Amino acid sequence: MSSATSTADRFRAAVAGHDLAALDALFTDDVRLNSPVKSKPFEGKPAVLALFRVLLRTFEGFHYVGHFDGSVQSAGVPFGAEGTEGPATVLPFRTTVGERQVHGIDMLHLTPEGLIDEITVMLRPQTAVVAVGEAVLAGLLTDGVVTG
Repeated sequence: MSSATSTADRFRAAVAGHDLAALDALFTDDVRLNSPVKSKPFEGKPAVLALFRVLLRTFEGFHYVGHFDGSVQSAGVPFGAEGTEGPATVLPFRTTVGERQVHGIDMLHLTPEGLIDEITVMLRPQTAVVAVGEAVLAGLLTDGVVTG
């Protein structure tokens, strides 16, 4: 089993079990999460874990529906510059937020050691992106992660 597969399996299990400690163990200290509803990424383990705390209680019926391994360049470079290509896993998912059905993917970029250093989340349709953005902002405000 490749490190990409085992990391993805542990990530899926941590998300399914709402296990923030397990997610913490999978992330590099400088992990970055590229959100579909925010232009700047969430950067660093504390910020990404705070976001996952909100996501895990906001998404209803969340489940992964696939698993694809490959490689991708890290997005953490200036636009047009070459990023570091590394192993990656794409995990398509389905969930509901409020009354909105959401289709999405989590793309995990991995270090050579098999830790997650970048997550890119993509969602569809546009109405779901808006619903997720509003629900996540409300959760981050409630948790005191951001201030209104």
